[in-house]
Amino acid sequence: MIITTENAPALPAPLSQGVRKGPVLQVSGQLPLDPETGEVVGATVAEQTAQALRNVAAVLEAGGATWADVVMLRVHLTDPAHMAEMNEAYESIVEAPFPARTTVSVRLPPGLLVEIDALAVLDIPQ
Repeated sequence: MIITTENAPALPAPLSQGVRKGPVLQVSGQLPLDPETGEVVGATVAEQTAQALRNVAAVLEAGGATWADVVMLRVHLTDPAHMAEMNEAYESIVEAPFPARTTVSVRLPPGLLVEIDALAVLDIPQ
């Protein structure tokens, strides 16, 4: 099932905001874009991390999931030196117990400092 929501930005690319198959929900990489304007939110890694995570949360919700269902997050940073600042913003939104996470350094379009995707596994009703 394709997951879409107006509470996360629609990207001009051939991808879905999320895809759910059974109890598995994959959220596509979310950028720090305002869902209403499509503009980048914030100039710092902390601001952009918070917005990207809000976008992830919106797709999770649209797919019937919460942060408690997330088993893996992948964070893509443009500069490894931003790790501490990203971690601080991340920890203020994603609460313990924390999901597994991978963080890699990548090149993103100008002005973008972070992209985050998520994998959630929902409980199947008995």
